[in-house]
Amino acid sequence: MSTLPYVDEHAVDVDAGVEELWRRLLTGLEWSLSREAGARYTRLVRADPRDPAGPRPLAEGSEYPGFRAVRVVPGRELALEGRHRFSTYSLVFRLDELGDGRSRLTAETRAVFPGAAGRAYRLLVIGSGGHAFGMRRLLAGYRRP
Repeated sequence: MSTLPYVDEHAVDVDAGVEELWRRLLTGLEWSLSREAGARYTRLVRADPRDPAGPRPLAEGSEYPGFRAVRVVPGRELALEGRHRFSTYSLVFRLDELGDGRSRLTAETRAVFPGAAGRAYRLLVIGSGGHAFGMRRLLAGYRRP
């Protein structure tokens, strides 16, 4: 999926080492990706994967509505992929040690939006700033223990 076009990247610095931040990331994503609102949305856009499956807690091969964990490098990187009728996408989280018990969490989004419906969806989600707002809000949650 790294060949998908770049959409954006967001980062947050956290007052925690990478081990603690990794734990927060896995716990937080497990919760976020398992919510009923997300499952309803994935049914609406016909996302793949549609249902939870695979190993728990989150690990390579785990599936959640709209996302599949395709690469897990503990304490370093978590790559998720998915697709629906308007887009094929990836979301990659990277953790970097900053020193003094601090670390940085970066989320990179890549996606393709084929056809007229895809272009309209991109405008609605990316062009409106909604995706950026959601990503900043998601990452800000990792500042808290």
